[in-house]
Amino acid sequence: MGTEDNAVAKFLHIADIHLGFDRYDCRDRTKDFFYALKDVLERYAIGESVDFVVIAGDLFEHRNIQPAVLNQAQLCLQQLQAAQIPVLAIEGNHDNRPYGTPTSWLRYLADWGLLKLLEPNPPTDDQPFYSPWDPASKTGGYIDLDCGVRVVGSAWYGASAPQAVSKMAAGIAELPPGPPQTVALFHHGLEGQIARYAGAVRLKDLLPLKEAGVDYLALGHIHKQYSADGWIFNPGSLEANNVEEGIYQRGAYLVEIDRQGIRAELKQAYRQRPIVRLIVKAKGQESPEELAEMAEGTVEAAIASQTLIPEQAPIVELRLQGQVGFDRSELDVRALQKKLQHRSNALIFLLKYEVDEAAYGSPLADSADRQQVEREVFLDLLSAHRSYRNRAGFLAQGLISLKDGALSGSPDDRLYEQATDLLLADPEEAEDEADADESDADESDADESI
Repeated sequence: MGTEDNAVAKFLHIADIHLGFDRYDCRDRTKDFFYALKDVLERYAIGESVDFVVIAGDLFEHRNIQPAVLNQAQLCLQQLQAAQIPVLAIEGNHDNRPYGTPTSWLRYLADWGLLKLLEPNPPTDDQPFYSPWDPASKTGGYIDLDCGVRVVGSAWYGASAPQAVSKMAAGIAELPPGPPQTVALFHHGLEGQIARYAGAVRLKDLLPLKEAGVDYLALGHIHKQYSADGWIFNPGSLEANNVEEGIYQRGAYLVEIDRQGIRAELKQAYRQRPIVRLIVKAKGQESPEELAEMAEGTVEAAIASQTLIPEQAPIVELRLQGQVGFDRSELDVRALQKKLQHRSNALIFLLKYEVDEAAYGSPLADSADRQQVEREVFLDLLSAHRSYRNRAGFLAQGLISLKDGALSGSPDDRLYEQATDLLLADPEEAEDEADADESDADESDADESI
C-alpha cells in the first residue's frame, strides 16, 4: 500500500490459538482449534487481503508438541505465505522456550520462514534492546513493513511484566525514525478483566509504551475479548479452552490503522464449537427418578428453544444443584450422563453433581427432657430420607420403643420381630388403632364416673 503518511494499513490480530489442545481427551475437540485458526485466516486474513497478521502469543497449547500439531500450524502458515501475507509473532507462556533452552517450535517455524518471531535481545551492555529484523539470520526484535507500520515484539515476562514494559518503552524510544504507525505485541493480561487472576498489569503500567510511540498494543493471554483506553486490544482465544469460558466474547480483531486513528472490529463468524450450560435445581423433595426426569426435561427444553442444537454436536454442561433427600449412590449419574449425551448429540457432556443432602435440625426448647430430644433426633434423621419422610412420626415412636426394649433386655428375636412389624406396618392403620384404643379408654373412664 506504500509508505505515505496517510496510508491505511490493515492487519489481523489473533492470540491464544492453543493448537494441540488436549483437555477432555477428545480428538475431535483437539481438531476444533485447528479448524478455528484455519477458518479465521481464510476469512479475515486472506479474504480481507490484510497487509500482515500478528499472533500475540500461545500459538501452541504445549511447549512440546506432536507432529500432527506442528503440521496443523505449517498448513495454516503456508496458506498465508502463498498469499504473501507476513506473520509476526511472539511467544506466550504456553509455547515459550524453557529457561536455558535455545529454541522452541516458534523458533523452528521462523527458521523455515513461515513467520517472523520478534524477540528483544538478551540484556547485555554491547547491544540495544531491539535489533531490526534480519532476513538472513531470521532474527530481530522489530520490523518496518511496506504498509507503513512498525511492529515491535516482546517475550513472556510473567510476574516481571511491569519492569519489562519500562525496558520495552526505553528500547522503542531509542529506535531510529520509521513508519508513522507502531504496533507492539505483548502477552500479558490487564488488571480487572477476569476474576482470580493474579499478576495482571495495571493500565498505568502500560502507559510508558504509549508515551514511547505505540499506537496499537496487541495483547494476548486472557481468553476473553476486551479493549482499553482506545489503544489496547485483546481479542481473546479463538476457541474456548473450557466450558466456563463459553460465556466470554472472543474472536479476531480486523484492524485498520492510519494517522486518523484505529478502527478495530472483532470478528466472530468463524467455525467454533457451541457450548451450552444448563442448571437443574433440586428442592429436597425429589426422588432420584424425579431428579433424573428433571434433568431430561431441562435438556429437552433447551432443544425445543434452540438453545441446544443436536445437529451441531455441542459441548454441554449440566449442573445438578440444590438439596436432595437421598444418598448420591441412589442416582446412577454415569447412566444419566450417557443418556443425556445421546439425546443432545453432544461431543462432550459434562454432568456435574453439586447437590447437598438435605439436613434437618428441629429447634428444641432448653427445658426439653431426654425423651423429647431423642424423638426429635429420630424425626430429623427420618425426615432427611425420602423413603421415610412421610411416616417419620410413626417410625420415630417405634424406634424409641425398640431402644427401650433393647435397654430392658428384650430377646433379640423379639426385637427383630418388633422392627419387622414396624417397617411393614401401615402408619395410618396404626394411628387409627391408637385412636381407637384412646376412645375405648375414654368410654371406660366415662362408665366408671356414672
